[in-house]
Amino acid sequence: MRRLYYFLLLIFLFGSCHSYSEPFDRHGYLILTKHALCRMDCRHISMKEIREILDKGTINYAKSEPDAHPDSKYAVEGFTEEHQHLRIIIAPENGKLIVVTCIELGVEWQCDCN
Repeated sequence: MRRLYYFLLLIFLFGSCHSYSEPFDRHGYLILTKHALCRMDCRHISMKEIREILDKGTINYAKSEPDAHPDSKYAVEGFTEEHQHLRIIIAPENGKLIVVTCIELGVEWQCDCN
């Protein structure tokens, strides 16, 4: 019985220490596309909020394109401190995070971005 206890304890400890690998480094250098800057302006999204979602948000794989060529794209979603529900589309490239666009979910903003 004691061996079973130690065995289960080891499995628990190993399992809780093991973390899964994310497809990109969330703390990479940010590069904002012209389109992303325009969308941020239209939708009143700050650089702080972009970083906040990248730091704390979750990857929505249903809205991501990890196998896209030439660049993978990931949708990172979450709520800001100001309760905005945002989705940030990023394309990781050599340790950098290219912000493709940003969306406030559930809100329609008038934008003239091309």
